[in-house]
Amino acid sequence: MEKDLANKKFVMNKEFFEHRLNMNRRRFLSRLSLGIGSAALGSLLIPDLFQSKEEEALITGLPDFAPKAKRIIYLFQNGAPSQLDLFDYKPMLQTMHGEDLPASIRMGQRLTGMTANQKKFPLAGTTFKFSEYGQARATISELLPYTASVVDDLCIVKSMFTEAINHDPALTFFQTGAQVGNRASMGSWLSYGLGSENKNLPAFCVLLSKGKGNGQGVYSKLWSNGFLDSIHQGVQFSSGENPVLYLNNPEGMDKTDRRRMLDKLAELNQENYSEFGDPEISTKIQQYEMAYRMQTAVPDITDMKKEPESIIKMYGAESLVPGTFAANCLLARKLSENGVRFVQLYHQGWDAHDNLPGQIKGQCKDVDQASAALITDLKQRGLLDETLVIWGGEFGRTNYCQGKLAKDNYGRDHHPRCFTVWMAGGGVKPGIVHGETDEFGYNIVKNPVHVHDFHATILNLMGLDHEKLVYKHQGRRYRLTDVSGKVVKDLIA
Repeated sequence: MEKDLANKKFVMNKEFFEHRLNMNRRRFLSRLSLGIGSAALGSLLIPDLFQSKEEEALITGLPDFAPKAKRIIYLFQNGAPSQLDLFDYKPMLQTMHGEDLPASIRMGQRLTGMTANQKKFPLAGTTFKFSEYGQARATISELLPYTASVVDDLCIVKSMFTEAINHDPALTFFQTGAQVGNRASMGSWLSYGLGSENKNLPAFCVLLSKGKGNGQGVYSKLWSNGFLDSIHQGVQFSSGENPVLYLNNPEGMDKTDRRRMLDKLAELNQENYSEFGDPEISTKIQQYEMAYRMQTAVPDITDMKKEPESIIKMYGAESLVPGTFAANCLLARKLSENGVRFVQLYHQGWDAHDNLPGQIKGQCKDVDQASAALITDLKQRGLLDETLVIWGGEFGRTNYCQGKLAKDNYGRDHHPRCFTVWMAGGGVKPGIVHGETDEFGYNIVKNPVHVHDFHATILNLMGLDHEKLVYKHQGRRYRLTDVSGKVVKDLIA
C-alpha cells in the first residue's frame, strides 16, 4: 500500500514538474487566439505587420547616426600577404640583407614554432622594386601596378597589429572579434544591426577563391551567426553550375509546387512554434521564404554574360571563370549593387614560408587587376562613395628569413606586430597613408591600429556605435569589439 502511494506521488510530482516546465509565459501567450506563432507567420505573409517601433528600426536598417557607407566588400587575403614585399618598403633591409636582426629590435617577441628554434634571424630585403605613387607618395611594389594606378582612392594603413600569431586564431579574430569560435562574424553583426536592403537576397554573402601559393583553409565558422539568430548567417556562393546549393527546384517540381510545399511547411512550423515557442522555428520559416525569393534573383545576378565587354576586359579574362578571384570581385560588385549589405571574399594562397618571391608573383597576378577594377567599376557607377572596400590579411610577415636565406630566395614567418591593409570608398579618407613602422619594418612607431579599433571604425562608417551594437547571450553582453576598441577618426573623411 505504501509502495503504491509512493509511486502515485512520484507520478504526480513528475506530471506537476512537466506542467510547470511547459506552462511558462511564452507558452501561455502562444496559446492565445492570436499567439506569437500566428503573429510571426502573419508578419511573413504581410510585411511590417505587428511591428513595434524598435523592431521597425531594426528591420528597415536605421543606424545609430548618419552612415558614410551602406555596404562593405571585404577582399580578405587569407594566409597573410607580405607587407614588406608589397607596401612597406624598408631600405635598411636591403642594406643589412643577411645580417642578424638586432635583439634590441625583436625584444624577445613571441615566435611561432617554425622559427622558435632558429639561432639566427637573417634580415631579408625584398627582391622587388618599389616606387612612390599618388598624392601621399605611397610606396607600392612593382608586383601591384594596377593597385598603384588607383592609389589616390586608397586609404593605406601600415600600422595594423593583432595578438594572434597563428592563422586560425588570427583569421577568426579578424572575422569575429575573438580568437575562439562560436562568435558572430562581422557580416552577421551588420545583418543583425542594419538588416537587409533587398528582401530577395541575403544581407551577408560569402565567396571563396584559391590562388597559386600555399593555402590556409577557411571554415564556415568564419561566416557563422554564432549566438545571433541563424537568419544572419553568411550564405556561401559556390563556383559550380548552381552558385547556391539546393536553391533550384528538384526535377518534376515547378514554382507552383514549391509555393504550395512552402505554405504547408510554414503551417507545420507554425504549429511547432505555437507548441514550443522556439524563435529558431520562425527563423527557419524566414529562411525558406528567402530561398524561394532567391530562385529568381540569384540566376540573374550570377549571369556574367550580361556584362559588357569593357567590364570583362577591366577585371580580366578570368572574370568569366567561376570561382576565380576576378570572377568573385565582379560578382561582389553585382551583389553589392543589388543591396547585399556585406560581401566577404576569401582568397587563399598567401602563406609563403619559403620561396616567397616565386609564390607572391602568382598571388599578385591573381588579385591585383581585379582589386583595382572593383574600385574603378564602383567609382564609375557612382557606388564607391557608399561602398567600403577592404583589402588585407590576418597578420603580416617577418623582416627576417625563415630557414636558409639566399639572395633571391627567402621565406617569411608570421608577424602580428605590424602589417598593412587598405580601404577605399565608403567614407574613408582617400589618398592617405596612416601609421608608420620602424626602419626594420618590425615595430609600429606611429598611429597603431588594433583589430578592435579597425572593427569599431568599420561599424562607425556604417552608422553603428560599436559600444551599442550588443547582444546578450548566456548572461553576458557581447560586442564585435568585445570590451575595447576605439574609432580611428583620422581614417574617416
